[in-house]
Amino acid sequence: MASKPPKVDPVQDAPQVDGPKHAAAGLPAIGHTLRVAQQQMGVRRTALTLLRVNQKDGFDCPGCAWPEPEHRHTAEFCENGAKAVAEEATLRRVTPDFFAAHPVADLAGRSGYWLGQQGRLTHPMYLAEGADRYAPVTWERAFDIVAEELAALGSPDEALFYTSGRTSNEAAFLYQLFAREFGTNNLPDCSNMCHESSGSALSETIGIGKGSVLLEDLYQADLIIVAGQNPGTNHPRMLSALEKAKAGGARIITVNPLPEAGLERFKNPQTPQGMLKGAALTDLFLQIRIGGDQALFRLLNKLILDTEGAVDQDFVTEHTHGYEEFAAAARAADWDETLTATGLTRAEIQQALEMVLASKRTIVCWAMGLTQHKHSVPTIREVVNFLLLRGNIGRPGAGVCPVRGHSNVQGDRTMGIFERPAPAFLDALEKEFGFAPPRDHGYDVVRAIRALRDGDAKVFFAMGGNFVSASPDTDVTEAAMRRARLTVHVSTKLNRSHAVTGARALILPTLGRTERDLQGSGEQFVTVEDSMGMVHASRGRLEPASTHLLSEPAIVCRLARRVLGETSRTPWEEFEKDYATIRDRIARVVPGFDDFNARVARPGGFALPHAPRDERRFPTPTGKANFTAAAIEYPRVPEGRLLLQTLRSHDQYNTTIYGLDDRYRGIRNGRRVVLVNPADAAALGLADGSYADLVGEWRDGTERRAPGFRVVHYPTARGCAAAYYPETNVLVPLDSTADTSNTPASKSVVVRLEQSATD
Repeated sequence: MASKPPKVDPVQDAPQVDGPKHAAAGLPAIGHTLRVAQQQMGVRRTALTLLRVNQKDGFDCPGCAWPEPEHRHTAEFCENGAKAVAEEATLRRVTPDFFAAHPVADLAGRSGYWLGQQGRLTHPMYLAEGADRYAPVTWERAFDIVAEELAALGSPDEALFYTSGRTSNEAAFLYQLFAREFGTNNLPDCSNMCHESSGSALSETIGIGKGSVLLEDLYQADLIIVAGQNPGTNHPRMLSALEKAKAGGARIITVNPLPEAGLERFKNPQTPQGMLKGAALTDLFLQIRIGGDQALFRLLNKLILDTEGAVDQDFVTEHTHGYEEFAAAARAADWDETLTATGLTRAEIQQALEMVLASKRTIVCWAMGLTQHKHSVPTIREVVNFLLLRGNIGRPGAGVCPVRGHSNVQGDRTMGIFERPAPAFLDALEKEFGFAPPRDHGYDVVRAIRALRDGDAKVFFAMGGNFVSASPDTDVTEAAMRRARLTVHVSTKLNRSHAVTGARALILPTLGRTERDLQGSGEQFVTVEDSMGMVHASRGRLEPASTHLLSEPAIVCRLARRVLGETSRTPWEEFEKDYATIRDRIARVVPGFDDFNARVARPGGFALPHAPRDERRFPTPTGKANFTAAAIEYPRVPEGRLLLQTLRSHDQYNTTIYGLDDRYRGIRNGRRVVLVNPADAAALGLADGSYADLVGEWRDGTERRAPGFRVVHYPTARGCAAAYYPETNVLVPLDSTADTSNTPASKSVVVRLEQSATD
């Protein structure tokens, strides 16, 4: 039987530490998976549900966006994917009685873990102005409330329509259509906080803001560089692909400030050999200082240029632009500056170069460790330079591989969830639906928070996610949200954003991926796009958690009908009844989706076209792949300070906290820990097990403090520290963002550590 949710928040003031592990998965992962699944779903429901995850006739995992192989295991899921499914398919319920017993002030004082453990939302809930707790409301009244507030705005641009990466293609397309028909491009999304830097850099250099590899390319690569990424926790199924690549002869370089168990050794639970011994993955570990990646790739590029015959001159001549300016900048790279920026040794960089030169097919994978710095965009452009030099884009076994986080975050962007839409997309929308979409750019996440703070935005509507916990500068974000006239969250489960409200607030409960979606024309399915541009169907099979739930497409359609009224020529009622009609319209608006319904009906779906990968054609203004030449940047940290990166524990996915352990890093029963190199800790007088306040330092002079963190002596890069978000988001200044992409610089936070008053 499933267990009941916790009644009280667990005490987290004494985390236990026993040192980092050196292998991932194996028997511990199986045991933990089954334990969590049984607690949430019970034994029978666990078996029925998990066997459908990521199957061709099943549902897409609501966790990460890693693609599925053509031939799938019976258990085609990872530990953290199973946790995501278990939390959605849980038998626990949050009913109106729960809200009657818990005022908003009480919810605001609870941890994210406690809130998430309470279970699935069952009814639409409304917090009236001046009320102290949510009360049930009908769907009709809920839509009326949203319509009232939207109608009262001085301009459509005073509304914000946020999207989480879990939203399906169909819902995302409808959502952006509604927002633009309402009159705004204010469509901030979670991409703004993660891979916006990747999209910005790749669009400029290769002409498309997506990765250029398919899963099969990993199996054909000679060399895979994994930079600023921890797949063992964030994308565990990637470890299987790396294991297969290694078996095929690939070598792996890991570039990271922290050693991560999953990249050391992977104990594949699908095979007896994997369970017993596992496979060593990393051939060379470059323990780089936070933010030193641009300098590393720049020096590698210099060394490639200096090696006779190393540059693919035919590719460079035929397919690239800007080579001479880039080459001049690369040749000026300085060894001493690079060693300072990276913390690496000359011998380590030379060893990496030898592996690069020995490879005919190279892939570079990356995640937040590269995207959340002030200089993230030039860093990723330097990665592209590195690949272009040796012709490693547009051939099998080679290319760029930004590994996306949430399961349809890339698909949402493809569907038009973007505050700066391309004119061609708006033209297609206008032609198809007969209205003139707004052309002015809207707000991204950071600008949306500023708009709320400054009174320039008054209605905040979130399609999924946990905006308050995901965003930077927690105190500023929460104060901004409380200035709104209305906050609305379409959600499956309770989270902190429901407790940080505007004058009025709504919680609109929706179907999850695991649940059957029955509409007027019969049972429906939705589609998603994975991190490598594969589009496939997702079909839930469980009965909905409540008869009061609506699907995301139904919510958007009913809201649009209520807000836009008879002036809208869009067939919202038809879209709600039959999602195939939505896909027909997507096919006519979004490039690459021709004959959408027929193609997605094929098992496994289809790959979207990618000109650089498929044709070595680069749709940039120059018509070629662009080399770039930016000045080298890396964080400078004052004496006595550390550079902090925020990261996830193994018991969390984005802002969802599954538990209080971080098994691979040896942390148990607590999340308020800061990982510090022993030599740095000694210099700062911080004993292992002592407690410190993390105090952010930023040019605005504002003190940002995260109190009461247990100091853990840990093998981080010198001068660097790490701690979990969302607890440390309070330290990330709203205005500390990446150039060009405006992504919060959550991996480059200068902090000082002060002894806690309670230590």
